[in-house]
Amino acid sequence: MVFKRFLMAFGVGGPSIDTVLRSPHTSPGAFLEGVVELSGGDSHVLIEEIAVCLASTVEVEAGDSEGVAGIEFARFPVAGAFHLAAGERRSIPFRYPVPWQAPVTAAGGGPLPGTGVGLRTDVVVGQAPDKGDLDPVLIHPLPVQDRILEAFARLGFALKHTDLEHGHLVGTAQQFPFFQEIEFHPSPRYAHEIEEVEVSFVADPEGVDVIIEFDRRGGLFTEGQDLYGRFRVAHYDVDRVDWVAQVDAWIAQSLERHRSLFGGYGHGYPGHPGHGYPGHPGHGYPGHGYPEHASPKYQEHGHHGGSGLGGVVAGIAGGLAAGYVAGEIIDEIGDAFEGDDEDEGGWEEDE
Repeated sequence: MVFKRFLMAFGVGGPSIDTVLRSPHTSPGAFLEGVVELSGGDSHVLIEEIAVCLASTVEVEAGDSEGVAGIEFARFPVAGAFHLAAGERRSIPFRYPVPWQAPVTAAGGGPLPGTGVGLRTDVVVGQAPDKGDLDPVLIHPLPVQDRILEAFARLGFALKHTDLEHGHLVGTAQQFPFFQEIEFHPSPRYAHEIEEVEVSFVADPEGVDVIIEFDRRGGLFTEGQDLYGRFRVAHYDVDRVDWVAQVDAWIAQSLERHRSLFGGYGHGYPGHPGHGYPGHPGHGYPGHGYPEHASPKYQEHGHHGGSGLGGVVAGIAGGLAAGYVAGEIIDEIGDAFEGDDEDEGGWEEDE
């Protein structure tokens, strides 16, 4: 894949830059490889720095307003200062690891609805970055993430949407000031008491924290509220666990724990409505996670034989072409970054 543009800082007759990715497909902890190719223009120029960046859009709240903001969450230096002669051609390779906590944006060979990540090449000239366009990078789930999401699908949960939320997931070693939510419609088994299930991952080289939020339905005289569970899984367990049974147990344990404390459903707990259940963690399956004690969910500021999330994506995407979906998302990210020169990090208020 080739991303080419002329450097705006030099106008007509200036140098041009091509960013050639070996592949736009990657995953957390894997590498993003490519080459930055420069072609000199009509005159000699000083390039002060070249870097490639990963960027997306995050849903944020400011007072009573809600909107989206562009955010760069990874920046990799490609080259320091050098002189580029008129007509000179230069190729600069790069190879950098994708952050373990990068959001999942693709499955089954196509993009997920709602979340996109773009690659941008920044060229610094005169101490000012010439920021290029964003082009899609498809970040596929880690094997254990894929198995968990596939388990939700096999249990009858239908993919609804994905997005990035500003904030911090309590009790996790979250690296970025945002987290991803993968939203599911409830399965028929739980539709009478759950309106929606949201799954978030916080990965590291050893394993993944899995945070599950249940938006519970209210009763005739009660309001609905949210219930949270936090579980820990190891990468090496990917082929050692029956993930359908495991996810089903997580859901059942979390909901039963809440029922045993409050009876029925649709009841918060004194002083902390809508944030789960109090008490000590349960035990789940040893080594495979446990329901977390009561706390707000967040604070504001391989290969296998299954179909993975790809089948779920196919169900929601309908007849939309993958390229169209990816292009729409990347356009939205680019729109959120407009105006960076005046105010770093764009902001668009939701209508």
